[in-house]
Amino acid sequence: MRLLPLALSLALAALIVPLVVGGLRRKGHVRENYRGVAVAFPAGIAIAATALVALVPLAAIDLLSGGAGVIRPGAEGAVTYVIGVSLLGLLDDVLGDRVPAARGGEPPPRGWRGHARALSRGVPSTGPLKAVGALGLALLVLSGTSLGAPLDRGEYLLATGVLVLATNLFNLLDLRPGRSIKALVLLGLGLTLGAFDLEPLWTLGLFLGPILVLAPADLREQGMLGDAGSNAIGAVAGLWLVLALSPAGQLVALALIAAATVYGEFRSISELIERTPLLRHLDSVGRMRHA
Repeated sequence: MRLLPLALSLALAALIVPLVVGGLRRKGHVRENYRGVAVAFPAGIAIAATALVALVPLAAIDLLSGGAGVIRPGAEGAVTYVIGVSLLGLLDDVLGDRVPAARGGEPPPRGWRGHARALSRGVPSTGPLKAVGALGLALLVLSGTSLGAPLDRGEYLLATGVLVLATNLFNLLDLRPGRSIKALVLLGLGLTLGAFDLEPLWTLGLFLGPILVLAPADLREQGMLGDAGSNAIGAVAGLWLVLALSPAGQLVALALIAAATVYGEFRSISELIERTPLLRHLDSVGRMRHA
């Protein structure tokens, strides 16, 4: 039962992801990537779409089996957060490159500093809306028993920090095809093997299926995730950390995520990856080779 949401979402994603990527391209919803190639955008909306569709057969199976626990208690909190931040990302995908700064020839603001500078100049920016909205969603889903056992005040604030910063970090990572998905896979493998615990897969399997199916399209530059996709992937990463780690582990994770976020604000993560042989190799695996 624990892997049923993952198996079902994989099967549905195999149908939905090509439909979304192909439909975006046919309708002219494309954006140039870092190489100037026009790519279907934002393909990451397939993550939320597939998860919502998968809920229908899962609920039916749960009902017919007499409440066998197919849908894990607390899964509604995960669905609320992932879908919510994905929609906030979609708003940025739709409006983020249409602010006056972008029309004037400057690149759209990126990162917290970039959005803060844009606001200080009186330029509208969707970044603060995303940040505040993600914080509100995290506070909601971690309150009470939305994700399982209730948390005390310190654990609540700690988990909120992990969730929000992880969502933002994966958005910063998503500058090259496949990078954010690979980071999630490596994180998930590490957490699963380290804790010997499949419980998070039960909660997050709804989203892991479409993320994995999207990987080839992302790597082959057929579909660009957009903030709708990178936010959803970051949300899954943050939820996985919260579900798998003890408070002490979450504190370590928060420190590492905060350090990576600060580095990404002042330096280029892509340049760091290019300078580090192991990271450069992992980053290039599966990606199209170009002359």
